[in-house]
Amino acid sequence: MTTYNRERYVGAAIRSVLASTFSDFELVVVDDGSNDQTVTIVEQFAAKDNRVRLHINAKNLGDYPNRNRAASLARGKYLKYVDADDLIYPWGLQILWNCMEKHPAAGWGLCSLAQDKQRIFPFMLGPEEAYRYHYLGPGLFHKAPLSSIIRKSVFDEVGGFKPIRMAGDSEMWHRLALQHSVVLMNQGVVWYRSHDDQESNNIGKYESLYEAIRREYLSHPHCPLTDAELRTISAKKRSEKLKSTLFRFAKKLIP
Repeated sequence: MTTYNRERYVGAAIRSVLASTFSDFELVVVDDGSNDQTVTIVEQFAAKDNRVRLHINAKNLGDYPNRNRAASLARGKYLKYVDADDLIYPWGLQILWNCMEKHPAAGWGLCSLAQDKQRIFPFMLGPEEAYRYHYLGPGLFHKAPLSSIIRKSVFDEVGGFKPIRMAGDSEMWHRLALQHSVVLMNQGVVWYRSHDDQESNNIGKYESLYEAIRREYLSHPHCPLTDAELRTISAKKRSEKLKSTLFRFAKKLIP
């Protein structure tokens, strides 16, 4: 759990983790230089429950570098992020553990996905299937870290998140999927809070970053998609861009 000025929410986030029916976990909380009461609140939990470990950064690292710092301090088999303004259901860790243990060949997993029309969760996708599921199917690489679970050995192997503002998670999923199978899981595991202080409220200004990531990995020498599939994706993207342009133009014409 990474924190930065989350005094309004961090207590509820910690309580949701501590209420987990799965008990074999540690909660590593890494504060990134909060100037409110966040640290004091976390300290109160750590004093009462030895599963809670608090680390305070000497300087502000920012979102994804701080996620890497938290991962470096973790000692478990799996990494599970629960942001300080989000929650995990009491059964969440147990479901995630069961799904990953059922698919030992997978390096990571994503939950909170819309129901698949052909298969029930959980199921595993290899690199080609994962890329196809994202670019030619319902989507996959758009999920936030809250929806992920990653084998720590795999996280360390790929070097963690890159410091890409807002889009570091999408880049990570693209990178992981090149090498490691992913387990897709159901909804009702975690709860994402929506509030005015979230940077994701301005996600539109980061569209160029997401586009750069898309281009990088679709042109990657190890991209698992066929040339025909890449042409289909390119045509689909051009069509979406044209529709968006026409929509904005039409809005300007409306008095």
